[in-house]
Amino acid sequence: MPLAAGSDNATTMKSRVAILLFLLCLKGATIAAQDDEWAGAVKSVYLAPVGNELAMPVIHVGEVGMPSEQLLLRFDILSPTAQNLRYRIVHLTRDGQPDGLDPSEFFSGPAEGAIDGIQSSFTTLIDYTNYYQQLPNAYGFFIASGNYELEVFPEEAPDSVILSRRFYVVEDGADIDIAIDRPRGATGHLASDQEVSLSVTPRKGKFLTMQADHYTVTLCQNRRNDLTRIMAMSSYSGSSILYQWQPENVFPGGNHFRYFDISNLRATMYHVQRIEMMGGLIFAFLQPDEVKARKAYTQYNSLNGGMKTNIRDRQNPHIEADYVWVNFSLPVEKPWLDGSVHIVGQVTDWSLGDDSRMEWNGRYHAYTKRMLLKQGYYSYQLLFLPGGESAGQTSRIEGDHYEMTNEYTVMVYFHPPGARYDRLVGMKSVSKE
Repeated sequence: MPLAAGSDNATTMKSRVAILLFLLCLKGATIAAQDDEWAGAVKSVYLAPVGNELAMPVIHVGEVGMPSEQLLLRFDILSPTAQNLRYRIVHLTRDGQPDGLDPSEFFSGPAEGAIDGIQSSFTTLIDYTNYYQQLPNAYGFFIASGNYELEVFPEEAPDSVILSRRFYVVEDGADIDIAIDRPRGATGHLASDQEVSLSVTPRKGKFLTMQADHYTVTLCQNRRNDLTRIMAMSSYSGSSILYQWQPENVFPGGNHFRYFDISNLRATMYHVQRIEMMGGLIFAFLQPDEVKARKAYTQYNSLNGGMKTNIRDRQNPHIEADYVWVNFSLPVEKPWLDGSVHIVGQVTDWSLGDDSRMEWNGRYHAYTKRMLLKQGYYSYQLLFLPGGESAGQTSRIEGDHYEMTNEYTVMVYFHPPGARYDRLVGMKSVSKE
């Protein structure tokens, strides 16, 4: 049960949580200073279309083989010394495994190269080096659609991948229609769930068939890997393949993403309780989160799990933004023994692993988490992961509402008998209005 807002118990618990987070911050700062592992040093990674770091990493193959967009990879390493880093491009199956294609089969030039965008942080308390790379560049372009992975590794250790990000190259081979409504069948609840109906129409002249078993259609809610499903074909309608009225089409509505702003460290911004400097490091204490499962739905705009580097009092956020120890807390009376609580969004790469899991502290009756984050805007959800399951639930902490403006992304893969790879012949994202 969540604490009653405004009660004396709630006030006392919030004070205890603040004290706990203060102690955890000091401990975490010591650990971070001694950590030389790549995994702890790589921060603020994003791969997105140039000029829009909130968008999905998608580009299209043009009519003459040239892509119509370019992607930008940007990340930091918490070291003032620049490293010699390289990248390579790998073609994947639809389920994310290397498919063995030779680079010459999917890229017109070298599929590996040096990361040449390097700049050092300027007037920051924690020194770091910012790296960036634009793809494709003047040395080649993509000649095959499908799922891809961009890997970064040290020049002297090609097998040591320090980060990887998935991206997608699409060929316009199919038209996709998406309809979002209340559940119509026995599966789902009218007040809390959403049913997504799909129609896929192969385009003429694209060497596609009408056989449904040659296609794999996936549907994802809010870019969550744990809420990506393979759709079951229901019927044909003229030149279209329909995917509707199946249990896979029904999704929990969820709730709006939580949000905080640490772009200004001179004053507290949205959802930040206070900012302090201790031992030459900056600590931001967020307002304690609350369980919203039994609260009424309230409409407001959010980043739907995205994040964006930003600073209010300097010019270049990529090298002048500071890193801040951000402290999350979720006060509850008792821990949930049948699963774990996770902070999910781009800030944790949409994962449900150790990096996103909050820890329970019985003394202070709260789940807590500490992260070292760059100044900017962040949105996230608190998901409950039942033991033994792979999909997080919004129902226990966030609550589920049909009205939620979720984003749904459809991907259509084509792989007829004898084909050597999964073609991505259609992709579309829509948000419920």
